[in-house]
Amino acid sequence: MPVAERRYVALLPAAGSGSRMASSTPKQYLDLAGAPVIRHTIAAFVNHPVINQVVVVISQEDEWFTSHDWQFAAGKLTVLRCGGSSRAESVRNGLFHLADTLMDADWVLVHDAARPCLAQSELSRLLTNLAEDAVGGILAVPVADTLKRADAGQRIAGTVSRDAMWQAQTPQMFRYGILSQALAGELDADITDEASAVERLGLQPKLVPGSVRNLKITYPADLALADMIIRSQSAQ
Repeated sequence: MPVAERRYVALLPAAGSGSRMASSTPKQYLDLAGAPVIRHTIAAFVNHPVINQVVVVISQEDEWFTSHDWQFAAGKLTVLRCGGSSRAESVRNGLFHLADTLMDADWVLVHDAARPCLAQSELSRLLTNLAEDAVGGILAVPVADTLKRADAGQRIAGTVSRDAMWQAQTPQMFRYGILSQALAGELDADITDEASAVERLGLQPKLVPGSVRNLKITYPADLALADMIIRSQSAQ
């Protein structure tokens, strides 16, 4: 299939509750620079000319999404209420609902709903590096800090070499056929991201250099840092 005919779909699993944020509101709906976190995330893909569609997978009980205005994404945004109990299940459910619209060679970019600081340059770098790749890959950054392995008492049990170690980010970009195959069957707990599922097929996803600014909001302090990054990007 010619490159121009391939579809590029961003899939955002957004059914999680974000328990570590200590908030009754899921973290993807917390305010960030005057808008919900997930709005910034969606906008990063809607604004990129290569992305054909942005699919958000939410839970059936989600009461927050429809309370916001999504007109800015009209024409590209699709919302599916088929979120599962895990990230992997939500992604698999989303892929199932897209089965009639995607070919095996089409690209799916899975991205954390609570990772709102993705720059257009980083997204373009991923798309360019993987456009003709046989497997696909992920944005990631080399580990800079010393790594410690803890024991049951939270004491240092050893120092882990950081040589050749990378911290995985998203988007994680794979062809629809490969990703669907990787997430078929039983979803074990060790499938923590799409790359780990693809690795179980015996494939080696490519590491594409990302940025530390592409942070995932996990703890309350992350919101303040994300706010500074978003405002800095807007000022450029």
